[in-house]
Amino acid sequence: MTEQKIQAKLIKQLEADGYYVLKLSVTNKPGIPDLIAIPKDSDAEFYEVKRPGKKPRPLQEYRIKELKKHGLKVYVYDGKSK
Repeated sequence: MTEQKIQAKLIKQLEADGYYVLKLSVTNKPGIPDLIAIPKDSDAEFYEVKRPGKKPRPLQEYRIKELKKHGLKVYVYDGKSK
């Protein structure tokens, strides 16, 4: 399954669960996760989408750690489980 299909599946799942989902394509921070999901009346969650068996690149790992230091939830999603 391609990363785009996995991402579309995740967006559909998150929106069905009531999240407001934004795909981040161009930002001032290279390596930022692909999606931001905002639950109603709650904190944002970030999702880095990967094909099964693939890992985030070093810059992506750095950004994930940065976001977690700010108290945000960050997940790497490969199409298997949220």
